[in-house]
Amino acid sequence: MADCKKALRQHLIQSGLGPAEPWSIRIAEPDDHFHDECGVVAIYGHPEAANHAYLALHALQHRGQESAGIVTSDGERLHSHKGMGLVQQIFERDVLDQLPGYAAIGHTRYSTSGQSATLNAQPFFVECNKGQLAVAHNGNLTNAIELRRELEMAGSIFQATSDTEVVLHLMARSRETTLRHALRESLLRLEGAFSLVLLARDRLIVARDQRGFRPLCYGTMESRLGTAHVFASETCAFDLIGAKYVNDVEPGEMITVTADGIARERFAPALPPSHCVFEHVYFSRPDSIVFGKSVEHSRERMGEILATESPVEADCVIPVPDSGVSAALGYARKSGLPYRPGLIRNHYVGRTFIEPKQSIRSFGVKLKLNPVRRLIENQRVILVDDSLVRGTTSRKIVSLMREFGAREVHLRISCPPTISPCYYGVDTPDRTELIASNHSIEDVRQYTGADSLAYLSLDGLRSATGAREQEFCYACYTGDYPTDLVGIEQLVNGRRNVDRS
Repeated sequence: MADCKKALRQHLIQSGLGPAEPWSIRIAEPDDHFHDECGVVAIYGHPEAANHAYLALHALQHRGQESAGIVTSDGERLHSHKGMGLVQQIFERDVLDQLPGYAAIGHTRYSTSGQSATLNAQPFFVECNKGQLAVAHNGNLTNAIELRRELEMAGSIFQATSDTEVVLHLMARSRETTLRHALRESLLRLEGAFSLVLLARDRLIVARDQRGFRPLCYGTMESRLGTAHVFASETCAFDLIGAKYVNDVEPGEMITVTADGIARERFAPALPPSHCVFEHVYFSRPDSIVFGKSVEHSRERMGEILATESPVEADCVIPVPDSGVSAALGYARKSGLPYRPGLIRNHYVGRTFIEPKQSIRSFGVKLKLNPVRRLIENQRVILVDDSLVRGTTSRKIVSLMREFGAREVHLRISCPPTISPCYYGVDTPDRTELIASNHSIEDVRQYTGADSLAYLSLDGLRSATGAREQEFCYACYTGDYPTDLVGIEQLVNGRRNVDRS
């Protein structure tokens, strides 16, 4: 980092932008939300597969902003390109022109701390005894370390630290002669969460874990080759490329697409569903259908129920953008209070930024969010956010609201208190860093500086999502995990060594 600072300072001086001495580079501090997961897309049967995969990844960019990749097949061989950065930065026109074919898989990724490196960018592409293969997945394998150790003892050499690579090694070592059976055998060894896309020379295969933790949607679109089959983490990717949502890949299902058509089968029986409820709380875009339900509808209902459960006398309702907007709309509608866009979000903040050396109070938050003084001054404000994890960002936002003249600030969170880490593909902090795990609601209120604090109840969350009994995983709110956490202590202790995808 010191070398980076020196280089930037020299660049600024040489560029005539003024002396760099009063400035310093800061890495953006972790905010008070969970980090995004990853997004996957797969297309078969379209002459512009790479271009459509690129556009679909644009729509899924909110799920991961650190790296992205696309692999295509022209029927003879696979073509791969991936890199660090945003989708638009990685795939310029000349790059896409070098990815011919009628089939493609793509991935956009968020990594855990210390694992932001090109070697972990997906899809992974190998040549082995099963031919050329590329694979990407969204999720987290809770027995990844155990499987990796076993494979290494048997002679496998790993090139990356992502648990996705385990799948390729299992397939390469399988004695099954067909790709379909080798993948099925490998999937049966995996524990945890995965929505997986695999591309071979002549076929596309997608699969989803038996509990359906992570979403994977299926759709179709027309092309001059006929009906193209499309899969993606969220339906917002379909909307951009003109695909029609059909249904979801079912838990425990494996779908193979070839020139002969589509074949759907179970690689294992479905288990009681454990869909990640946080997809509806925060991760997914509000314009998506996820787990067969409208995300926007769920979030507005969360706000409505929160207003019923935790009313307070106030003058207006203000969302913390962007993920708090839908819940704030619901809260305002149910409470009868005016909705006010009192915080403006800057969408162009990356992982690094230049900060004046002389401290500016709450600089990181101000860089991302700026209050509209006219809407806040002398107002009793209800501030609606989707989650409160460490409490640090909420504290800064409350302080910012007061700095801009708010008379009272009432904090409302549209999910229950987060008390436990997630081991199924969400980058949550350790339990010691989860403020609600170690402090009472009153303690958290005092820490944030809010005049009042209330969370949505667990029953309220269930009601908002229209959940059937045990349809969703609520482990981050209850500590009750739906699977055995195989080797989970090793996973936690080694999270810098094995990446989650």
